[in-house]
Amino acid sequence: MIQTREQFLPFSLPLIGEEEIAEVVDSLRSGWITTGPKVRRFEEDFARYIGARHAIAVNSCTAGLHIALAALGVAPGDEVIVPTLTFCSTANVVVHLGARPVLVDAGEDLNVAPEAIAAAITPRTKAIVPVHYGGQPCDLEVIYALAAQHGLPVVEDAAHAVGAGYHGLKIGCDALTAGQAVTRITAFSFYPTKNMTTGEGGMVTTSDDALAERMRLLTLHGMSRDAWKRYTSAGSWYYEVVAAGFKYNMTDIQAALGIHQLRRLDGFVAVRQRYARLYDEALAALPQVETPIVHGDRSHIYHLYPIRLVPERLAIDRARFIEELRALNIGSSVHFIPVHLHPFYRDTFGYKRGDLPVAERIYERIISLPLFPKMVEQDVRDVIAAVADVAHTYRRSDEQAGLCAPTRSEVLA
Repeated sequence: MIQTREQFLPFSLPLIGEEEIAEVVDSLRSGWITTGPKVRRFEEDFARYIGARHAIAVNSCTAGLHIALAALGVAPGDEVIVPTLTFCSTANVVVHLGARPVLVDAGEDLNVAPEAIAAAITPRTKAIVPVHYGGQPCDLEVIYALAAQHGLPVVEDAAHAVGAGYHGLKIGCDALTAGQAVTRITAFSFYPTKNMTTGEGGMVTTSDDALAERMRLLTLHGMSRDAWKRYTSAGSWYYEVVAAGFKYNMTDIQAALGIHQLRRLDGFVAVRQRYARLYDEALAALPQVETPIVHGDRSHIYHLYPIRLVPERLAIDRARFIEELRALNIGSSVHFIPVHLHPFYRDTFGYKRGDLPVAERIYERIISLPLFPKMVEQDVRDVIAAVADVAHTYRRSDEQAGLCAPTRSEVLA
């Protein structure tokens, strides 16, 4: 066994700089601690960075998905196509609107399989919600073509994908659907584990003026436009509630973080990509694990670095592998338990094990390794050493008869 790290390396930590701290302090001193001028500034900066006509700040990506589907008129009796290999919130928001989430299978690259989307479309389908898993965009060309063919809007769950690119354009960019008969809304997350953070928070982007106006209305109780200004010298005490909206607004304290995190995002992504290359190069030599499938026409930003165990080459299961990493002071996680396997979705919608076999097989084998900009290169080397050590320690004894496996020292060289 290798020497255990002195300190535990968690799965993820945010990287907050002095500029963010100073901006938060400025907000506290200004008196604007809820939605105010810094939220507007953050929205404008984000829209410019992404290349979107509209950017609307919300208190989570979940809120963004909810108002997107609500603005599109999703209602009881409708169906919304959602990948099963995602966090539960992607499907939960569909349930909140009284509609049915139609869960579909993943492809081997961990993103939703376009052919599974095509097979799930019915006359009751109201929207398609692809998830850009782990920071690598889905096959949007095929998904947009399906959406245009059937006259369906696309609500992209880009919780993992702020800063990611598809065919040279940022996810959430208006130009992605320019000239196509597709209505698109994209929702981003700024949770602490994401590639940039506002603590909690999110953003939605779209090129559609009417949808943007409706979503902005829904973020703050359905109150008439610019209701937040009523406490300024430019505002009025009078407002009207024109829709049954939600309490989904972002605060200026959150936006203060976001303004500077956005400026550092490209640097954060560059570090993640460099560390991912180190993982790729070292772990590719291990027959007991598989490294992520990456597509050359997309800019993968590595919110996650998921490896897949090769069970026939290991004497332990995924749960034990994670325990062994933890014993070496390496944190990890699993992304995700497929939505259709959770009790609520089994009991409410009749899903069962075996319905979506690719996602189930992926789930049983997958482990997300630590990958975040606050890590240093030695941390990456420690993770590689730990994975190699566990893989070699618990490799199957009959493996050597069929494979010429490298030694742990060869992997680390």
